[in-house]
Amino acid sequence: MNTYDVAVIGSGPGGYVAAIRCAQLGMKTALIEKYSTLGGTCLNVGCIPSKALLSSSHHYEEATKHFADHGIEIPGEIKVNLEKMIARKQAVVDQTTGGIDFLMKKNNIDVYEGLGSFKDATHIKIEGKDAGEIEAKHTIIATGSKPSNLPFINIDKERIITSTEALKLKEVPKHFIIIGGGVIGLELGQVYRRLGAEVTVIEYMDRILPTMDAGLSKELNKVFKKAKCKMLVSHKVQSVERNGDEVIIKAENKKGEIVEVKGDYCLVSVGRRPYTDGLNAEAAGVKINDRGQVEVNEHLQTSASNIYAIGDVVRGAMLAHKAEEEGVFVAETLAGQKPHIDYNLIPGVVYTWPEVAAVGKTEEELKEAGTEYKVGQFPFRALGRARASGDIDGFVKILADKTTDEVLGVHMIGARCADLIAEAVTAMEFRASAEDISRYSHAHPTFAEAIKEAALAATDGRALHV
Repeated sequence: MNTYDVAVIGSGPGGYVAAIRCAQLGMKTALIEKYSTLGGTCLNVGCIPSKALLSSSHHYEEATKHFADHGIEIPGEIKVNLEKMIARKQAVVDQTTGGIDFLMKKNNIDVYEGLGSFKDATHIKIEGKDAGEIEAKHTIIATGSKPSNLPFINIDKERIITSTEALKLKEVPKHFIIIGGGVIGLELGQVYRRLGAEVTVIEYMDRILPTMDAGLSKELNKVFKKAKCKMLVSHKVQSVERNGDEVIIKAENKKGEIVEVKGDYCLVSVGRRPYTDGLNAEAAGVKINDRGQVEVNEHLQTSASNIYAIGDVVRGAMLAHKAEEEGVFVAETLAGQKPHIDYNLIPGVVYTWPEVAAVGKTEEELKEAGTEYKVGQFPFRALGRARASGDIDGFVKILADKTTDEVLGVHMIGARCADLIAEAVTAMEFRASAEDISRYSHAHPTFAEAIKEAALAATDGRALHV
């Protein structure tokens, strides 16, 4: 039986990063993954493939709708080859997951393909290709999450689908119905709207992106409506039925009326749930709470002192970069170091176009806490760089403490916001004030100038270009 300092169960961004950091710190490490490819949901059926399709569909939309404005004329009809687009997406996935294989070899990490389950707190049984048993002084649970469902919906993976199936459709839907106005649904909805599908989004809450700042939700809703997507907020789905190639959804609006929506595909995108199936956690003394999460303390340690858990399977936002931070945190904790994570500074991003990104507190949260704050906001359309590229939708909003001027939250929607948010995270990590941000130089012309201008606006309304 092989013996290890650390065994990691699950090879998603949290798991494989934890394994690499453990190996870097001199620990003999094993990684257990039940699927034949590494990378978990993110690399295989989540972040990476969805961004590949978003990029491809964005190119198509630019070519069909905006190239002419730039003086680029393409003779003949521009067509979508969905099969080739999906194949490119898969090639990106294969290259990325292959990169994880390389990193495992580079760091001398033993990889076991099979389902890992606890026999006890130090022994793990592996069922599958590399069947057997290993012993580990410490184990990190990184088993991730799976798509959630509503109890009355039968997901047949043909017409009533999850995000996994939506990433490999063989045709562009005629009418793509999305249940859930969160990140995944909106991203995939935009992909297929660009490719020609009629899109309807049905959301139970009173706005899309209900966990983000209300201003961002309002602005992105405008963008989707401008793209002629139908947005049904405050609608509670009552039933989802399939009749041949047609899917019929009935939903109750806020007036109590039943609204019927018919389409050829329905994406059920109502969040994700922690995945611990087959883990046999109780055999190791690991507690699972009522929400299906592995219970952990502030050190990400479970009820079994030598077992830790990270990522989607524990409390907090289900984000790949949050899982990565936790993986490093646990590895360094095991090495006797004193790592730190500020969960308030884990950014959230939506990869629609315009992109949406945020970090820190929302206005709603500050109001609820009774915190006095000030707001500085700057529109993208006032930026020379945005006008030059034609990406004028969106804004940057900075929330700062009314007394101390410390930045408490940054919320943005616009071109390249997924990258721009890093500046806000850095500033807040060092407890910058709005004035601090307003006084350091930003290159011109750039999208990043919107951050400087929003900071100026939050500092006694001193924005220069609006």
